[in-house]
Amino acid sequence: MARSPIDLPRMQNQPRLRVAVARAPDLVPRDDEVAPKPRRPPMMRQFELIDRVKQFNPAANEDLLNRAYVYAMRAHGEQKRASGDPYFSHPLQVAAILTDLKLDDATIAAALLHDTIEDTDATRTEIDRLFGHDIGVLVEGLTKLKKLDLVSKEAKQAENLRKLLLAIADDVRVLLIKLADRLHNMRTLEHRPPEARRITAEETLDIYAPLAGRMGMQEMREELEDLSFRELNPDAYKVISERLETLAKRSKGWIAEIEQQLAKKLADSGIAAEVSGRRKRAYSIWRKMERKAVGFEQLSDIFGFRVVVGGAAECYRALGIVHTTWPVVPGRFKDYISTPKQNDYRSLHTTVIGPGKQRVELQIRTREMQQIAEYGIAAHALYKVSAGSPTEMLSRESNAYAWLRRTVAFGRRLQPGRVS
Repeated sequence: MARSPIDLPRMQNQPRLRVAVARAPDLVPRDDEVAPKPRRPPMMRQFELIDRVKQFNPAANEDLLNRAYVYAMRAHGEQKRASGDPYFSHPLQVAAILTDLKLDDATIAAALLHDTIEDTDATRTEIDRLFGHDIGVLVEGLTKLKKLDLVSKEAKQAENLRKLLLAIADDVRVLLIKLADRLHNMRTLEHRPPEARRITAEETLDIYAPLAGRMGMQEMREELEDLSFRELNPDAYKVISERLETLAKRSKGWIAEIEQQLAKKLADSGIAAEVSGRRKRAYSIWRKMERKAVGFEQLSDIFGFRVVVGGAAECYRALGIVHTTWPVVPGRFKDYISTPKQNDYRSLHTTVIGPGKQRVELQIRTREMQQIAEYGIAAHALYKVSAGSPTEMLSRESNAYAWLRRTVAFGRRLQPGRVS
């Protein structure tokens, strides 16, 4: 198939053209020429973090979280990040990301403490004494992960990836904290030197984004991919993002019309549904263009619509209403409810020819399925008081965790010097 007349840059490690702008050394800008520096948002305070946790876990251990907050803040002291922000702002933001995932108190406390052994005078013994063995294990596991060089020669990379999987297998919370840590580092990547940015983005795209996807954490995977794409191929990222913005403005009325029509059709049939349209991210668009060798204008599924209903039976009823209202695009129906994906994802997918003869891609699911589609393994109730450890609960509830355990077991059999 012919490529679009406007060819997007390929994502390769090609040198970037930089234009140097000379300025006379004796030229002093006037006050009104100096752009004001953006004000940094204030750091989240203890009570704000506690409030975030108590929104989803009213029985949160406030004492534990307060002590972890104060200890980490004092341990990092005057340390600064490359941006000039206090270093403590980083573990605090990692903890905030984990509150969005509604994780347990121990995981959030470990997030606050996750760099203390590596970057301060804190020791594992002291962490155990002050916060307990469980949190000590998490913090030490993250310290070991930080030392792995995942962007390296292939043989060494395979061995380090095996070590990564071994480190996260016994307690998947180590992976969840690490993913949140990587997400915040990617959000603040611009403050680091160019080569460090490239290495971090490559590692994220090759290792951490796919791991997030394997764990069913699609929202995090997509953001990690997009941030990596922006760093590794800024020209293509800019072109696609601008086209997406233009298309979104042009399609605003059409999207609202489909949302309203679909919600009304379902309501008329007695199905209460939340209908929302969303556009795909730049990296997802770029990857599809590369895979299918098509131009941006040839893509027909840039926008998708999500239909969230009360139960599984209503998913199939909603599907029937959609299919009897608009013509179905052949070959585009998938039933991930009766046959879930390995990462626990469940949903009905279909594509129809909607209003204005536009292709409309639909995902139909329940609220519980929606939680798992967004947060994956983190959507399982790790923070709830229940019989068994988080690992035992996940072993019972999560196909994604079962995949991780099988992969690790295979890696252990291949461990050098070990007889299988």
